[in-house]
Amino acid sequence: MDFGIFILMQQRNQKKSSGQIIQEAIEQTQVADRNGFAAAWYAEHHFSNYGLCPSPLMMATYCAGVTKQIRVGSAVVIAPLYTPARLIAEIAMADQLSGGRLNVGVGGGYQQFEFERFGITLENAKEKTLEMLDMIDLALTQKKFSYEGKHYQQPTTAISVRPVQTPMPPIWIASGDPMLMRRALRNDHHVFISGGLGGTKRLGGFRGVIDELAVAEGKDPAKAKVGLLRFAYASDNKAEVEHYVDCARYQQRIAVSLKQRTESVEDDYIVTEKPYDEELPWDKLMKNMPVGSVDTVIERLVADIRAVRPVHVALQTQVGDFDHQLMLKQLELWNKVIIPAVQQEIANDKPHVSALPAATETA
Repeated sequence: MDFGIFILMQQRNQKKSSGQIIQEAIEQTQVADRNGFAAAWYAEHHFSNYGLCPSPLMMATYCAGVTKQIRVGSAVVIAPLYTPARLIAEIAMADQLSGGRLNVGVGGGYQQFEFERFGITLENAKEKTLEMLDMIDLALTQKKFSYEGKHYQQPTTAISVRPVQTPMPPIWIASGDPMLMRRALRNDHHVFISGGLGGTKRLGGFRGVIDELAVAEGKDPAKAKVGLLRFAYASDNKAEVEHYVDCARYQQRIAVSLKQRTESVEDDYIVTEKPYDEELPWDKLMKNMPVGSVDTVIERLVADIRAVRPVHVALQTQVGDFDHQLMLKQLELWNKVIIPAVQQEIANDKPHVSALPAATETA
């Protein structure tokens, strides 16, 4: 199991320019690289301050050029917003330019606010994503491919630039939708789940679903490759911890408003923050996430890891308007103290055993 960072590039503080936010994301990636983090992930969003990166593959490619070892990836490319052949060619090109350090996170999207500004709707987004995944697999593992789907048709085509990684860059499917999760398991891709503002019990529920879907696909649940995205912050400074949690809540509030189409937009792209009906109380948020003292973060994160058994844990670093310099120091703290302690704590854990009957692999 290894650790990475997830960068959303939010603009909560409107006094900070888009250029500053992008440069901070680059610097966080460089510091993570120097501190031995395994991966940096960049989200794709459009037309609002929820996330300022419209092209995670472009961001990943640039950051590969200013780092040495860290893997760079999309979390995610929103598949239905792309023309399939172009996305596939750009994945291969990004893998070449990154020297084979690319991770490809794929998702179906959830913000109609974004889709309608591209002249499309969320209707059939999941079906389109599944077809896109079929085409990615075909195009990057064969010299030529063709495709006849419900939503996409592709005549016989060769992707002329081939990826460095063989047979293809790792695919991470980020979704809580059972159909997309099952698709990931079927092809031995990674399943990327988010802890959100929930606690360990919620994460254990996700793992149970993954196990059930693996069995349905004839796969051994213990071999499922799961990635976990988590809000986490360690400090003895109460104000710092509380502001990080406030930023996490801010992120969730904006996401919920965009998902439920209840968003209020100012200055054409600033989505205003407002509570939502199912919002958890503050004290619950403080208890749910790995936040607080170093010992508290280690204890809670170990519990999360034992509930999910991930192969990768990504920490949300550029959240809301959280202070950039504090986050850079946080990355160093994780490298020197937290990650070694967590790895030591779980070193002798027994392999994951599903509560479900053992599955027999068929693929």
